[in-house]
Amino acid sequence: MARNRRKFLTLSAGVAALTSCGKDEPPPTGANMRPYGERAPQEKALRTIRELTASPGTGSSRTPLQDLYGIITPSALHYERHHSGVPAIDPATHRLLVHGLVDKPLLFTLDDIKRFPSASRICFLECGGNSVGEQAGKFPDTVQGSHGLLSGSEWTGVPLSVVLREAGVKPEAKWVIAEGADSCRMARSIPLETAMDEVIVAYGQNGEALRPEQGYPLRLIIPGWEGNTNVKWLHRLQLLDQPAMSSKETGYYTELRPDGKAEMFTFVMEARSVITRPSGGQTLSGTGFHEITGLAWSGRGKIREVEVSVNGGATWASAQLQEPILSKALTAFRFPWVWKGEEAVIVCRCTDETGYLQPTREELIAVRGLNSGYHYNALRPWRVKPNGEVQTA
Repeated sequence: MARNRRKFLTLSAGVAALTSCGKDEPPPTGANMRPYGERAPQEKALRTIRELTASPGTGSSRTPLQDLYGIITPSALHYERHHSGVPAIDPATHRLLVHGLVDKPLLFTLDDIKRFPSASRICFLECGGNSVGEQAGKFPDTVQGSHGLLSGSEWTGVPLSVVLREAGVKPEAKWVIAEGADSCRMARSIPLETAMDEVIVAYGQNGEALRPEQGYPLRLIIPGWEGNTNVKWLHRLQLLDQPAMSSKETGYYTELRPDGKAEMFTFVMEARSVITRPSGGQTLSGTGFHEITGLAWSGRGKIREVEVSVNGGATWASAQLQEPILSKALTAFRFPWVWKGEEAVIVCRCTDETGYLQPTREELIAVRGLNSGYHYNALRPWRVKPNGEVQTA
């Protein structure tokens, strides 16, 4: 009791000192209001940019997952993947053509699209090439380097089914070919069954208009599917009785199997998880309590469970999932850990609502071999050294 009283008196003295210090001096005037908000200058979360070819604008930028909170990625930090730069499109002249196996070909303006009943989807987007190279043993040092082609957003637009029904879908139509207005005319084939389900033609992201890098003024959003199918700068939808067999679904974004055959149209991103804090490039402040946090996601539905191991997978314990837990969206998790200063290997794994358990690298290689870099979703361990430094394991 005496100890608690001394603690109370110490706190009271500190409060008194704060309230008496400069009590006759008014606080300084704050900064002026701004028409468009900006983050505090002390916050330095930035994407990393990688140019893939000598052609300007061909490459990717990676989301700093280790510096973010929750399941929504700020639009300015959403990952990007460009195959021929970012086109400058005037929304007043942009058109969306729907043709092919339809009753009446239609040409929509942006205003036409916005007049349809709107819908919103919170979902993750992940590049099919996220973590490409890890299957062959190339492990980036940070979670941004290994998993940064992943982001989560709320997308707003009109259901694709509404647009297609307006044109009238003929019975023989089986596929929708979506084409972008960038200079490479990015095109992907989508089964009609999926197109009529939960796909949207989006014009909004996180409460504002799409940014040019995210497909302004229109893009497709296909929850749970590889990022490349979510065609940006959408300007044409053609209905056919077969897929287009475009370069991005034949020469790229295919899975080369051990028998030499390539598997095509592997659209869905399988269940995956990663620890974001502590992770590679970070340093623990000292021994004692630390909260392990991270993200889990699945293109097949909700995350049912996340497990964490602090001994390299020898034993596992369930982590706490953070609400909301949404289908085909990022799910945040946390796990309490008391670190005693020993070297430790921390790793997580997830199970989605279909019962699919995220595999180890060895399990994945046993099925796919070493020649398939797309859709890599194996466990990703981090090594905590006795000095607190965290590095790839």
